[in-house]
Amino acid sequence: MSDLPKLITRLENAVCKLEGLSNRTGAAAAAAATAGGADAQNNTNQIQIDEMHPVVVAYKEILNGPFAHFLQLSQQIGSEVGTQIELVKDAFNMQIAIVSLAPQCKAPEQTELVELFKPLADKVQEIQNFREKNRPSKFINHLSTISESIPALFWVSVSPTPGPYVKEMIDAGQFYSNRVLMEYKDKDKTHVDWVKTWIQTLTEVQQYIKQHHTTGLSWNPRGGSISGASVLKASPSVGKVPPPPPGPPPPPPSMAELNTLAQPASNTHAALFQQINQGEEVTKGLRKVTSDMMTHKNPSLRFQSATPYKSPAPGAFRPVPGPESFKTVKPPKFELQGKKWIIEHQNGNQNLIINDTQMNQAVYVFSCTDCLIQVKGKVNSITIDNCKKTSVTFENLVSSVEFINCQRIKAQALGKIPTISIDKTDGIEIYLGKDSLDVEVVTSKSSEMNILVPKADGDFAEFPVPEQFKTTWNGKGLVTTVIEQA
Repeated sequence: MSDLPKLITRLENAVCKLEGLSNRTGAAAAAAATAGGADAQNNTNQIQIDEMHPVVVAYKEILNGPFAHFLQLSQQIGSEVGTQIELVKDAFNMQIAIVSLAPQCKAPEQTELVELFKPLADKVQEIQNFREKNRPSKFINHLSTISESIPALFWVSVSPTPGPYVKEMIDAGQFYSNRVLMEYKDKDKTHVDWVKTWIQTLTEVQQYIKQHHTTGLSWNPRGGSISGASVLKASPSVGKVPPPPPGPPPPPPSMAELNTLAQPASNTHAALFQQINQGEEVTKGLRKVTSDMMTHKNPSLRFQSATPYKSPAPGAFRPVPGPESFKTVKPPKFELQGKKWIIEHQNGNQNLIINDTQMNQAVYVFSCTDCLIQVKGKVNSITIDNCKKTSVTFENLVSSVEFINCQRIKAQALGKIPTISIDKTDGIEIYLGKDSLDVEVVTSKSSEMNILVPKADGDFAEFPVPEQFKTTWNGKGLVTTVIEQA
């Protein structure tokens, strides 16, 4: 009989272990059932995209028509053009996925739109960065044509005028597309057709917008949420792989754990309530405000100044570095690469002189600040790109000198020069010589442009290049005239 209490204790411990094991197994099964039900519900809420919807079919006709021809021509040109066009192809695939969602889904929230358009925005940025990394390429005008007009794909986020927005992007790339046409007009028809098919693609996108998305991407007010939508291809969908079976149940708790669970909860709450229920004793530690501290009983306090500001100790405050301190400083470059002189990332260098030149060489200057560049002899062309407060002097050119994305530039032509091209430049002064008075100046999206012409006394007369124009309809076409400044 003396062993009976010990036997009862052991039986009670065994029962506790079995009950704990049963509870844990039941919870695991319930969790698995809940997960399975949620998965089934998600499968039910999934929206299958109708790829035969007229809105989707109309857009695919553009991709299978002029855009497909454009891809073929790009592959024929190859080099950097072929690489960039692969990125463009990915961007159009992303956009057709967005267009396919609209007829089946209701308009999403702003946060959902940002998440939906982010991959497309990243791809467009990648296309533009590709142009920046390949500026020395001989196909820079091709790359710039795409880079300047590819934001047209953002029409899906424009409201209420997505059509005119696409037209603006076509015009933005026209400066460089015209260069391609002029360069290859009598050389290679492939490049001419390449420009025409790209413009045709964007023009048909604009017409598609007018027909199906006049005031913005047309969502279905009765559609589902884009969170449950997926763009499914025409091929049969493959079923999901079933989840793996759940693992074995956890081991039963040990006697030490059971003893811990059986202990009463911490008495922290009791101590808190005991401190609150002190009554008046709770305010014993507060500081008393005497009559001489009250402004309504001691008016002289109202005219006393506030506590004087005490400056922090030296070294306690460190200014936060601005954005300029995080810019990557690239090494300056001044070298001849093949038939092209490259001058890049120069800062404050007033002695950049190119002496040994040939007629078939070109000069490319990029991202220089506060520099003086001198080109001796006769070269084919000069390009000044993304420079600030830089001066350039040159003697004779075979084709042209170009200024792109520059600010506060001065240039002097000492010899013969056929063409001067100015694009997206603010503040430029060009001094002409006696042999370059017949030069042609082509400007686009630029301001504060002045041409200085030599006079008989050796001084220069300054003439501003017009920036404002007036366009009227004469019954047959548009007539544009310069607005004279007072």
